[in-house]
Amino acid sequence: MRLLLDTPVYFWWRADRKRLSTTARRAIGDHGNTVHVSAATVWELSIKAHAKGWEDARVAHAREAGSLPLVHRDPFDRMLVAQARVDDLRLVSHERLLDAYGMSRLW
Repeated sequence: MRLLLDTPVYFWWRADRKRLSTTARRAIGDHGNTVHVSAATVWELSIKAHAKGWEDARVAHAREAGSLPLVHRDPFDRMLVAQARVDDLRLVSHERLLDAYGMSRLW
């Protein structure tokens, strides 16, 4: 399975795995799966690190994100949905609202 981690999922995987569902922990930890982290996640964490003082904290994707209906207004989540759709990845996220985009979400 090819997984794309939502920003909080990536952060929790690195800092506090107990916050992840058992299904998410198993899928991310399964060496048979390929885990992807989006540039949007790095971007979001960088912004939050700068804004909140945290210490640790592609064209087709942008086009797809811009074409998505405004079910979810967070631009970072919309970019993750777009990347998952374009690259045929399964998004690991706790946000049920993302299911409205008709893509595969694991939690």
